[in-house]
Amino acid sequence: MIKQWFKSGSPWIWLNAAAVSTCLILVVGLLALIVFRGALHFWPSNVAEFIYMEDGRKQTVIGEVVDTSSTTALMARASGHAMADDADLLVQHLIKIGNRDLTGMDFRWILDRNIQSRQYPDDILVIERREWGNFYGYPVALKQEGQVIAEGPQVFPVVSERLRDALSVYKQIQRLEKKEIGAVNYGLERLRLKQRRLELNEQWDEAAKQLLAAERGEYERQYREYQTELQALYKTINRNSLVVKASDGREVDMPLAKLVRIYRPNTMSVWAKTGHYFEKIAEFLLDDPREANTEGGIFPAIFGTVMMVIIMSVIVTPLGVIAAIYMREYAKQGFTTRLIRIAVNNLAGVPSIVYGVFGLGFFVYILGGNIDQLFFPEAAPAPVFGTPGLLWASITLALLTLPVVIVSTEEGLSRIPKSIREGSLALGATKAETLWRTVLPMASPAMMTGLILAVARAAGEVAPLMLVGVVKLAPSLPLDGNFPFLHLGFHIYDVGFQSPNVEAARPLVYATSLLLVVVIVGLNLSAVAIRNHLREKYRALEG
Repeated sequence: MIKQWFKSGSPWIWLNAAAVSTCLILVVGLLALIVFRGALHFWPSNVAEFIYMEDGRKQTVIGEVVDTSSTTALMARASGHAMADDADLLVQHLIKIGNRDLTGMDFRWILDRNIQSRQYPDDILVIERREWGNFYGYPVALKQEGQVIAEGPQVFPVVSERLRDALSVYKQIQRLEKKEIGAVNYGLERLRLKQRRLELNEQWDEAAKQLLAAERGEYERQYREYQTELQALYKTINRNSLVVKASDGREVDMPLAKLVRIYRPNTMSVWAKTGHYFEKIAEFLLDDPREANTEGGIFPAIFGTVMMVIIMSVIVTPLGVIAAIYMREYAKQGFTTRLIRIAVNNLAGVPSIVYGVFGLGFFVYILGGNIDQLFFPEAAPAPVFGTPGLLWASITLALLTLPVVIVSTEEGLSRIPKSIREGSLALGATKAETLWRTVLPMASPAMMTGLILAVARAAGEVAPLMLVGVVKLAPSLPLDGNFPFLHLGFHIYDVGFQSPNVEAARPLVYATSLLLVVVIVGLNLSAVAIRNHLREKYRALEG
Protein backbone atom coordinates (compact mmCIF):
# COMPACT_ATOMS: atom_id res chain seq x y z
CA MET A 1 0.00 0.00 0.00
CA ILE A 2 2.74 2.44 0.97
CA LYS A 3 4.76 1.36 -2.05
CA GLN A 4 1.87 2.15 -4.37
CA TRP A 5 1.41 5.47 -2.62
CA PHE A 6 5.03 6.39 -3.32
CA LYS A 7 4.70 5.24 -6.93
CA SER A 8 1.64 7.48 -7.40
CA GLY A 9 3.79 10.53 -6.68
CA SER A 10 1.51 11.85 -3.94
CA PRO A 11 4.31 12.12 -1.31
CA TRP A 12 6.32 14.36 -3.58
CA ILE A 13 3.28 16.54 -4.26
CA TRP A 14 2.66 16.93 -0.52
CA LEU A 15 6.37 17.56 0.08
CA ASN A 16 6.45 20.35 -2.54
CA ALA A 17 3.26 21.82 -1.13
CA ALA A 18 4.74 21.80 2.37
CA ALA A 19 7.96 23.46 1.13
CA VAL A 20 6.03 26.16 -0.73
CA SER A 21 3.76 26.75 2.27
CA THR A 22 6.75 27.03 4.59
CA CYS A 23 8.42 29.53 2.29
CA LEU A 24 5.23 31.60 2.07
CA ILE A 25 4.85 31.60 5.85
CA LEU A 26 8.47 32.71 6.30
CA VAL A 27 8.14 35.46 3.69
CA VAL A 28 4.87 36.73 5.16
CA GLY A 29 6.36 36.62 8.65
CA LEU A 30 9.44 38.53 7.55
CA LEU A 31 7.34 41.15 5.79
CA ALA A 32 5.11 41.46 8.85
CA LEU A 33 8.16 42.02 11.06
CA ILE A 34 9.55 44.66 8.67
CA VAL A 35 6.19 46.43 8.44
CA PHE A 36 5.68 46.37 12.23
CA ARG A 37 9.18 47.59 13.12
CA GLY A 38 9.50 49.99 10.21
CA ALA A 39 6.07 51.63 10.46
CA LEU A 40 6.18 52.12 14.25
CA HIS A 41 9.51 53.94 14.03
CA PHE A 42 7.77 57.23 13.23
CA TRP A 43 5.06 57.12 15.92
CA PRO A 44 5.74 59.63 18.76
CA SER A 45 6.03 57.59 21.95
CA ASN A 46 5.37 59.04 25.38
CA VAL A 47 8.43 60.07 27.38
CA ALA A 48 8.75 58.85 30.96
CA GLU A 49 10.64 60.24 33.93
CA PHE A 50 12.10 57.47 36.09
CA ILE A 51 13.38 57.85 39.64
CA TYR A 52 16.07 55.21 39.55
CA MET A 53 18.39 53.77 42.21
CA GLU A 54 21.83 52.65 41.09
CA ASP A 55 24.74 51.81 43.41
CA GLY A 56 22.86 53.40 46.29
CA ARG A 57 22.44 56.73 44.48
CA LYS A 58 19.11 58.18 43.38
CA GLN A 59 19.04 59.60 39.87
CA THR A 60 16.52 60.80 37.32
CA VAL A 61 16.29 59.13 33.92
CA ILE A 62 14.19 60.66 31.13
CA GLY A 63 13.48 58.83 27.90
CA GLU A 64 11.32 56.55 25.77
CA VAL A 65 10.90 52.86 26.62
CA VAL A 66 12.11 51.13 23.46
CA ASP A 67 12.29 47.49 24.54
CA THR A 68 11.80 45.25 27.55
CA SER A 69 13.86 42.13 28.18
CA SER A 70 13.24 39.30 30.64
CA THR A 71 16.13 37.05 31.67
CA THR A 72 15.95 33.93 33.80
CA ALA A 73 17.52 34.09 37.23
CA LEU A 74 20.16 31.51 36.29
CA MET A 75 21.35 33.50 33.26
CA ALA A 76 21.19 36.76 35.24
CA ARG A 77 23.44 35.33 37.97
CA ALA A 78 25.84 34.07 35.28
CA SER A 79 25.96 37.61 33.89
CA GLY A 80 26.94 39.01 37.28
CA HIS A 81 23.58 40.33 38.53
CA ALA A 82 22.72 39.84 42.18
CA MET A 83 19.44 37.93 42.40
CA ALA A 84 17.25 37.08 45.36
CA ASP A 85 16.74 33.40 46.11
CA ASP A 86 13.02 33.56 45.25
CA ALA A 87 13.49 35.64 42.08
CA ASP A 88 12.60 33.95 38.80
CA LEU A 89 13.21 36.70 36.23
CA LEU A 90 15.36 39.77 35.78
CA VAL A 91 13.39 42.44 33.89
CA GLN A 92 15.29 45.20 32.09
CA HIS A 93 14.09 48.16 30.03
CA LEU A 94 15.95 49.72 27.13
CA ILE A 95 15.49 53.48 27.40
CA LYS A 96 16.22 55.96 24.63
CA ILE A 97 17.65 58.78 26.74
CA GLY A 98 19.03 60.93 23.90
CA ASN A 99 21.26 63.84 24.99
CA ARG A 100 24.25 62.14 23.37
CA ASP A 101 26.38 65.27 23.62
CA LEU A 102 25.99 65.18 27.43
CA THR A 103 25.99 61.47 28.23
CA GLY A 104 27.94 60.01 25.29
CA MET A 105 25.17 57.50 24.47
CA ASP A 106 21.61 57.46 23.17
CA PHE A 107 20.37 54.34 24.98
CA ARG A 108 20.82 52.66 28.33
CA TRP A 109 19.42 49.60 30.10
CA ILE A 110 17.80 50.00 33.50
CA LEU A 111 16.62 47.29 35.90
CA ASP A 112 12.92 47.21 36.61
CA ARG A 113 13.51 46.34 40.28
CA ASN A 114 15.53 49.55 40.78
CA ILE A 115 12.78 51.84 39.45
CA GLN A 116 11.20 53.70 42.38
CA SER A 117 8.68 55.71 40.34
CA ARG A 118 7.64 56.33 36.78
CA GLN A 119 5.81 59.48 35.66
CA TYR A 120 4.86 61.12 32.37
CA PRO A 121 5.08 64.89 32.97
CA ASP A 122 3.27 67.10 30.48
CA ASP A 123 6.10 69.62 30.10
CA ILE A 124 8.82 67.19 28.91
CA LEU A 125 10.12 68.29 25.51
CA VAL A 126 11.41 66.08 22.73
CA ILE A 127 13.79 68.12 20.60
CA GLU A 128 15.00 66.78 17.25
CA ARG A 129 18.36 68.31 16.38
CA ARG A 130 20.39 68.42 13.20
CA GLU A 131 23.34 67.01 15.13
CA TRP A 132 23.67 64.74 18.19
CA GLY A 133 20.22 63.18 17.83
CA ASN A 134 17.24 63.83 20.11
CA PHE A 135 17.32 65.86 23.33
CA TYR A 136 14.93 65.18 26.23
CA GLY A 137 14.41 67.75 28.94
CA TYR A 138 12.35 70.51 30.50
CA PRO A 139 12.04 74.01 29.01
CA VAL A 140 13.66 76.76 31.04
CA ALA A 141 13.67 79.88 28.91
CA LEU A 142 13.62 81.25 25.38
CA LYS A 143 16.19 83.89 24.54
CA GLN A 144 16.35 86.45 21.77
CA GLU A 145 19.81 87.91 21.24
CA GLY A 146 20.72 86.81 24.76
CA GLN A 147 17.67 88.34 26.45
CA VAL A 148 15.01 86.12 28.03
CA ILE A 149 11.62 86.61 26.32
CA ALA A 150 9.71 83.63 27.76
CA GLU A 151 10.04 81.36 30.78
CA GLY A 152 8.34 78.29 32.23
CA PRO A 153 4.97 77.30 30.74
CA GLN A 154 5.09 80.13 28.19
CA VAL A 155 8.18 78.75 26.47
CA PHE A 156 6.60 75.99 24.39
CA PRO A 157 3.97 78.01 22.42
CA VAL A 158 6.45 80.83 21.78
CA VAL A 159 9.33 78.57 20.78
CA SER A 160 7.05 76.58 18.44
CA GLU A 161 6.22 79.75 16.52
CA ARG A 162 9.83 80.94 16.49
CA LEU A 163 11.00 77.52 15.29
CA ARG A 164 8.63 77.66 12.31
CA ASP A 165 10.18 80.97 11.33
CA ALA A 166 13.68 79.56 11.83
CA LEU A 167 12.89 76.56 9.61
CA SER A 168 11.67 78.91 6.87
CA VAL A 169 14.92 80.85 7.08
CA TYR A 170 16.88 77.59 7.09
CA LYS A 171 15.22 76.56 3.81
CA GLN A 172 16.31 79.86 2.27
CA ILE A 173 19.86 79.27 3.51
CA GLN A 174 19.88 75.77 2.04
CA ARG A 175 18.59 77.09 -1.28
CA LEU A 176 21.33 79.72 -1.41
CA GLU A 177 24.14 77.39 -0.35
CA LYS A 178 23.20 74.35 -2.40
CA LYS A 179 21.52 75.81 -5.46
CA GLU A 180 22.68 79.38 -6.00
CA ILE A 181 26.20 79.28 -4.55
CA GLY A 182 26.55 75.69 -5.76
CA ALA A 183 25.80 76.87 -9.31
CA VAL A 184 28.41 79.65 -8.95
CA ASN A 185 31.05 77.20 -7.73
CA TYR A 186 30.17 74.84 -10.57
CA GLY A 187 30.54 77.71 -13.05
CA LEU A 188 33.91 78.72 -11.61
CA GLU A 189 35.11 75.13 -11.82
CA ARG A 190 33.92 74.97 -15.43
CA LEU A 191 35.93 78.12 -16.21
CA ARG A 192 39.02 76.61 -14.56
CA LEU A 193 38.70 73.49 -16.71
CA LYS A 194 38.12 75.62 -19.81
CA GLN A 195 41.29 77.58 -19.07
CA ARG A 196 43.24 74.37 -18.54
CA ARG A 197 41.93 72.97 -21.84
CA LEU A 198 42.98 76.11 -23.70
CA GLU A 199 46.42 75.90 -22.13
CA LEU A 200 46.81 72.26 -23.21
CA ASN A 201 45.76 73.18 -26.76
CA GLU A 202 48.11 76.20 -26.73
CA GLN A 203 45.16 78.56 -27.32
CA TRP A 204 45.48 80.55 -24.11
CA ASP A 205 45.91 84.05 -25.59
CA GLU A 206 44.98 87.54 -24.46
CA ALA A 207 41.47 87.38 -25.93
CA ALA A 208 40.70 84.16 -24.10
CA LYS A 209 42.07 85.66 -20.88
CA GLN A 210 39.79 88.68 -21.15
CA LEU A 211 36.75 86.57 -21.99
CA LEU A 212 37.25 84.21 -19.05
CA ALA A 213 38.12 87.10 -16.75
CA ALA A 214 34.79 88.77 -17.60
CA GLU A 215 32.85 85.56 -16.91
CA ARG A 216 34.78 84.95 -13.70
CA GLY A 217 34.09 88.51 -12.58
CA GLU A 218 30.35 88.00 -13.11
CA TYR A 219 30.42 84.82 -11.04
CA GLU A 220 32.36 86.55 -8.27
CA ARG A 221 29.85 89.41 -8.25
CA GLN A 222 27.00 86.92 -7.86
CA TYR A 223 28.93 85.15 -5.11
CA ARG A 224 29.36 88.39 -3.13
CA GLU A 225 25.64 89.12 -3.43
CA TYR A 226 24.74 85.66 -2.19
CA GLN A 227 27.21 85.95 0.69
CA THR A 228 25.66 89.25 1.77
CA GLU A 229 22.22 87.66 1.70
CA LEU A 230 23.52 84.62 3.60
CA GLN A 231 25.01 86.76 6.35
CA ALA A 232 21.68 88.48 6.89
CA LEU A 233 19.86 85.15 7.00
CA TYR A 234 22.37 83.65 9.45
CA LYS A 235 22.01 86.70 11.68
CA THR A 236 18.24 86.20 11.65
CA ILE A 237 18.29 82.46 12.33
CA ASN A 238 20.88 82.70 15.13
CA ARG A 239 18.88 85.33 16.98
CA ASN A 240 16.86 82.92 19.12
CA SER A 241 17.97 80.10 21.41
CA LEU A 242 16.22 77.67 23.73
CA VAL A 243 17.45 76.83 27.23
CA VAL A 244 16.54 73.28 28.30
CA LYS A 245 17.27 71.42 31.55
CA ALA A 246 18.42 67.82 31.17
CA SER A 247 17.61 64.96 33.54
CA ASP A 248 20.85 65.51 35.49
CA GLY A 249 20.03 69.17 36.10
CA ARG A 250 22.40 70.65 33.54
CA GLU A 251 21.05 73.48 31.40
CA VAL A 252 21.85 73.56 27.69
CA ASP A 253 21.48 76.61 25.47
CA MET A 254 20.53 75.44 21.95
CA PRO A 255 20.21 77.85 18.98
CA LEU A 256 16.97 77.33 17.05
CA ALA A 257 19.09 77.15 13.88
CA LYS A 258 20.24 73.68 14.96
CA LEU A 259 16.75 72.32 15.74
CA VAL A 260 14.36 70.46 13.45
CA ARG A 261 11.28 69.83 15.56
CA ILE A 262 10.00 70.37 19.11
CA TYR A 263 6.99 68.58 20.57
CA ARG A 264 5.48 67.35 23.84
CA PRO A 265 4.36 63.76 23.22
CA ASN A 266 2.79 63.33 26.66
CA THR A 267 0.17 65.99 25.89
CA MET A 268 -0.51 65.03 22.28
CA SER A 269 -3.88 63.55 21.36
CA VAL A 270 -4.25 60.59 19.03
CA TRP A 271 -5.05 62.94 16.16
CA ALA A 272 -2.00 65.08 16.91
CA LYS A 273 0.21 62.00 17.05
CA THR A 274 -1.27 60.78 13.76
CA GLY A 275 -0.46 64.12 12.11
CA HIS A 276 3.05 63.96 13.55
CA TYR A 277 3.37 60.39 12.26
CA PHE A 278 2.56 61.32 8.66
CA GLU A 279 4.75 64.41 8.90
CA LYS A 280 7.69 62.19 9.88
CA ILE A 281 6.94 59.79 7.02
CA ALA A 282 6.91 62.72 4.57
CA GLU A 283 10.26 63.87 5.97
CA PHE A 284 11.62 60.32 5.63
CA LEU A 285 10.57 60.13 1.97
CA LEU A 286 11.37 63.66 0.78
CA ASP A 287 14.29 65.05 2.82
CA ASP A 288 18.03 64.57 2.61
CA PRO A 289 19.80 62.41 5.22
CA ARG A 290 21.65 63.84 8.18
CA GLU A 291 23.69 62.44 11.06
CA ALA A 292 25.65 60.09 8.75
CA ASN A 293 22.45 58.70 7.16
CA THR A 294 20.92 57.75 10.55
CA GLU A 295 18.51 60.69 10.72
CA GLY A 296 16.38 62.67 8.32
CA GLY A 297 15.17 61.38 4.98
CA ILE A 298 16.37 59.08 2.25
CA PHE A 299 15.13 60.83 -0.88
CA PRO A 300 18.52 60.59 -2.67
CA ALA A 301 18.48 56.81 -2.12
CA ILE A 302 14.92 56.51 -3.44
CA PHE A 303 15.65 58.59 -6.52
CA GLY A 304 18.94 56.79 -7.13
CA THR A 305 17.29 53.36 -6.90
CA VAL A 306 14.46 54.24 -9.28
CA MET A 307 16.76 56.03 -11.74
CA MET A 308 19.24 53.15 -11.73
CA VAL A 309 16.49 50.61 -12.41
CA ILE A 310 15.05 52.71 -15.25
CA ILE A 311 18.45 53.17 -16.92
CA MET A 312 19.19 49.47 -16.45
CA SER A 313 15.84 48.55 -18.04
CA VAL A 314 16.45 50.82 -21.03
CA ILE A 315 19.82 49.12 -21.60
CA VAL A 316 19.00 45.48 -20.88
CA THR A 317 15.68 45.19 -22.72
CA PRO A 318 16.85 45.88 -26.30
CA LEU A 319 20.09 43.92 -25.79
CA GLY A 320 18.27 40.90 -24.38
CA VAL A 321 15.54 40.97 -27.02
CA ILE A 322 18.03 41.28 -29.91
CA ALA A 323 20.14 38.41 -28.56
CA ALA A 324 17.07 36.20 -28.11
CA ILE A 325 15.77 37.01 -31.61
CA TYR A 326 19.10 36.16 -33.17
CA MET A 327 19.43 32.83 -31.36
CA ARG A 328 15.83 31.78 -31.99
CA GLU A 329 15.07 33.21 -35.44
CA TYR A 330 18.34 33.62 -37.32
CA ALA A 331 21.11 31.48 -35.81
CA LYS A 332 21.57 27.96 -37.13
CA GLN A 333 20.41 25.54 -34.44
CA GLY A 334 23.47 23.44 -33.75
CA PHE A 335 26.32 22.86 -31.32
CA THR A 336 27.41 26.50 -31.22
CA THR A 337 23.91 27.75 -30.46
CA ARG A 338 23.46 25.16 -27.71
CA LEU A 339 26.82 26.18 -26.26
CA ILE A 340 25.75 29.84 -26.22
CA ARG A 341 22.50 28.95 -24.46
CA ILE A 342 24.41 26.99 -21.82
CA ALA A 343 26.74 29.97 -21.33
CA VAL A 344 23.78 32.35 -20.95
CA ASN A 345 22.15 30.08 -18.38
CA ASN A 346 25.43 29.79 -16.47
CA LEU A 347 25.82 33.57 -16.44
CA ALA A 348 22.54 33.81 -14.53
CA GLY A 349 24.18 31.90 -11.67
CA VAL A 350 27.38 33.94 -11.44
CA PRO A 351 27.65 35.74 -8.05
CA SER A 352 26.78 39.41 -8.30
CA ILE A 353 30.06 40.51 -6.71
CA VAL A 354 31.88 39.07 -9.73
CA TYR A 355 29.90 41.43 -11.96
CA GLY A 356 30.87 44.23 -9.60
CA VAL A 357 34.57 43.43 -9.94
CA PHE A 358 34.21 43.26 -13.73
CA GLY A 359 32.32 46.56 -13.81
CA LEU A 360 34.97 48.25 -11.66
CA GLY A 361 37.82 46.99 -13.79
CA PHE A 362 36.30 47.41 -17.24
CA PHE A 363 33.70 50.18 -17.08
CA VAL A 364 35.24 52.41 -14.41
CA TYR A 365 38.99 52.00 -14.86
CA ILE A 366 39.32 51.07 -18.54
CA LEU A 367 36.32 52.62 -20.29
CA GLY A 368 35.85 55.57 -17.94
CA GLY A 369 39.58 56.18 -17.66
CA ASN A 370 40.01 56.26 -21.45
CA ILE A 371 37.02 58.59 -21.82
CA ASP A 372 38.69 60.95 -19.34
CA GLN A 373 41.98 60.82 -21.23
CA LEU A 374 40.32 61.47 -24.60
CA PHE A 375 37.67 64.04 -23.73
CA PHE A 376 38.51 65.44 -20.29
CA PRO A 377 42.31 65.74 -20.06
CA GLU A 378 42.00 69.14 -18.41
CA ALA A 379 40.30 67.56 -15.36
CA ALA A 380 43.26 65.28 -14.57
CA PRO A 381 44.06 63.89 -12.08
CA ALA A 382 40.45 64.20 -10.88
CA PRO A 383 38.26 61.63 -12.68
CA VAL A 384 35.06 62.54 -14.53
CA PHE A 385 33.85 59.20 -15.87
CA GLY A 386 36.64 57.09 -14.38
CA THR A 387 34.90 56.91 -11.03
CA PRO A 388 32.02 54.83 -9.62
CA GLY A 389 28.67 56.29 -10.56
CA LEU A 390 25.07 55.75 -11.49
CA LEU A 391 25.85 55.14 -15.17
CA TRP A 392 28.34 52.36 -14.51
CA ALA A 393 26.07 50.81 -11.87
CA SER A 394 23.19 50.68 -14.35
CA ILE A 395 25.31 49.09 -17.07
CA THR A 396 26.75 46.53 -14.64
CA LEU A 397 23.28 45.56 -13.45
CA ALA A 398 22.16 45.35 -17.08
CA LEU A 399 24.85 42.73 -17.67
CA LEU A 400 23.85 40.94 -14.49
CA THR A 401 20.19 40.68 -15.53
CA LEU A 402 20.77 40.16 -19.27
CA PRO A 403 20.53 36.32 -19.09
CA VAL A 404 17.09 36.57 -17.47
CA VAL A 405 15.74 38.75 -20.28
CA ILE A 406 17.31 36.56 -22.99
CA VAL A 407 15.86 33.33 -21.59
CA SER A 408 12.37 34.79 -21.03
CA THR A 409 12.23 36.37 -24.50
CA GLU A 410 13.46 33.23 -26.20
CA GLU A 411 10.85 31.15 -24.37
CA GLY A 412 8.19 33.58 -25.52
CA LEU A 413 9.36 33.38 -29.13
CA SER A 414 9.37 29.58 -29.01
CA ARG A 415 5.72 29.49 -27.90
CA ILE A 416 4.47 31.36 -30.97
CA PRO A 417 3.01 28.85 -33.44
CA LYS A 418 4.94 28.27 -36.62
CA SER A 419 1.72 28.68 -38.62
CA ILE A 420 1.55 32.39 -37.74
CA ARG A 421 5.00 32.98 -39.18
CA GLU A 422 4.18 30.97 -42.30
CA GLY A 423 0.86 32.79 -42.76
CA SER A 424 2.57 36.16 -42.58
CA LEU A 425 5.24 35.11 -45.06
CA ALA A 426 2.57 33.66 -47.38
CA LEU A 427 0.82 37.04 -47.46
CA GLY A 428 3.97 38.64 -48.81
CA ALA A 429 5.61 39.98 -45.66
CA THR A 430 9.36 39.71 -45.33
CA LYS A 431 10.95 37.90 -42.41
CA ALA A 432 11.87 41.22 -40.77
CA GLU A 433 8.29 42.52 -41.19
CA THR A 434 6.93 39.28 -39.76
CA LEU A 435 9.17 39.61 -36.73
CA TRP A 436 8.42 43.31 -36.18
CA ARG A 437 4.66 43.30 -36.79
CA THR A 438 3.58 39.82 -35.72
CA VAL A 439 6.08 37.80 -33.72
CA LEU A 440 7.48 40.48 -31.42
CA PRO A 441 4.06 41.89 -30.39
CA MET A 442 2.88 38.39 -29.50
CA ALA A 443 6.10 37.73 -27.56
CA SER A 444 5.94 41.08 -25.70
CA PRO A 445 4.31 39.56 -22.57
CA ALA A 446 7.29 37.21 -22.25
CA MET A 447 9.66 40.16 -22.69
CA MET A 448 7.85 41.98 -19.89
CA THR A 449 8.15 38.87 -17.72
CA GLY A 450 11.91 38.93 -18.21
CA LEU A 451 11.98 42.64 -17.42
CA ILE A 452 9.97 42.07 -14.23
CA LEU A 453 12.45 39.44 -13.06
CA ALA A 454 15.35 41.73 -14.00
CA VAL A 455 13.91 44.67 -12.06
CA ALA A 456 13.21 42.50 -9.01
CA ARG A 457 16.81 41.32 -8.91
CA ALA A 458 18.50 44.60 -9.81
CA ALA A 459 16.58 46.73 -7.30
CA GLY A 460 17.75 44.58 -4.41
CA GLU A 461 21.39 44.11 -5.42
CA VAL A 462 24.01 45.74 -3.23
CA ALA A 463 27.29 43.87 -3.74
CA PRO A 464 28.15 45.17 -7.24
CA LEU A 465 26.96 48.67 -6.36
CA MET A 466 29.46 48.91 -3.53
CA LEU A 467 32.18 48.69 -6.19
CA VAL A 468 30.76 50.55 -9.20
CA GLY A 469 27.76 52.54 -8.06
CA VAL A 470 27.36 54.23 -4.73
CA VAL A 471 29.60 56.09 -2.37
CA LYS A 472 28.68 57.68 0.93
CA LEU A 473 27.95 61.41 0.78
CA ALA A 474 29.39 61.83 -2.71
CA PRO A 475 29.64 65.40 -4.06
CA SER A 476 28.94 64.26 -7.62
CA LEU A 477 28.50 61.10 -9.69
CA PRO A 478 28.50 60.55 -13.48
CA LEU A 479 25.11 61.04 -15.12
CA ASP A 480 23.40 62.26 -11.98
CA GLY A 481 22.99 66.00 -12.30
CA ASN A 482 25.63 66.80 -9.68
CA PHE A 483 23.59 65.23 -6.87
CA PRO A 484 24.67 62.47 -4.46
CA PHE A 485 22.22 59.75 -5.40
CA LEU A 486 22.60 56.58 -3.36
CA HIS A 487 20.76 53.27 -3.31
CA LEU A 488 18.24 51.91 -0.83
CA GLY A 489 20.05 48.60 -0.51
CA PHE A 490 23.36 50.30 0.14
CA HIS A 491 21.63 52.65 2.58
CA ILE A 492 20.42 49.61 4.56
CA TYR A 493 23.95 48.17 4.58
CA ASP A 494 25.53 51.49 5.54
CA VAL A 495 23.11 52.28 8.37
CA GLY A 496 22.82 48.72 9.66
CA PHE A 497 26.46 47.66 9.58
CA GLN A 498 28.57 50.83 9.48
CA SER A 499 26.78 52.98 12.04
CA PRO A 500 28.50 53.23 15.45
CA ASN A 501 25.09 53.71 17.08
CA VAL A 502 23.44 50.34 16.47
CA GLU A 503 20.32 50.83 18.58
CA ALA A 504 19.51 54.17 16.97
CA ALA A 505 20.09 52.80 13.48
CA ARG A 506 18.02 49.60 13.85
CA PRO A 507 14.55 51.20 13.40
CA LEU A 508 15.76 53.09 10.34
CA VAL A 509 17.02 49.83 8.83
CA TYR A 510 13.53 48.34 9.14
CA ALA A 511 11.93 51.48 7.71
CA THR A 512 14.31 51.55 4.74
CA SER A 513 13.82 47.81 4.15
CA LEU A 514 10.05 48.35 4.10
CA LEU A 515 10.46 51.17 1.60
CA LEU A 516 12.73 49.05 -0.61
CA VAL A 517 10.10 46.30 -0.65
CA VAL A 518 7.44 48.87 -1.55
CA VAL A 519 9.57 50.30 -4.38
CA ILE A 520 10.28 46.85 -5.82
CA VAL A 521 6.62 45.85 -5.56
CA GLY A 522 5.58 49.11 -7.20
CA LEU A 523 8.00 48.68 -10.10
CA ASN A 524 6.93 45.06 -10.55
CA LEU A 525 3.21 45.88 -10.42
CA SER A 526 3.72 48.52 -13.11
CA ALA A 527 5.48 45.99 -15.32
CA VAL A 528 2.83 43.34 -14.59
CA ALA A 529 0.06 45.76 -15.57
CA ILE A 530 1.80 46.48 -18.88
CA ARG A 531 2.34 42.76 -19.48
CA ASN A 532 -1.31 41.93 -18.79
CA HIS A 533 -2.42 44.69 -21.13
CA LEU A 534 -0.20 43.33 -23.91
CA ARG A 535 -1.37 39.78 -23.22
CA GLU A 536 -5.03 40.78 -23.59
CA LYS A 537 -4.26 42.85 -26.66
CA TYR A 538 -2.68 39.98 -28.57
CA ARG A 539 -4.77 37.12 -27.16
CA ALA A 540 -6.88 37.04 -30.34
CA LEU A 541 -3.81 36.39 -32.47
CA GLU A 542 -2.92 33.35 -30.39
CA GLY A 543 -6.38 31.90 -30.98
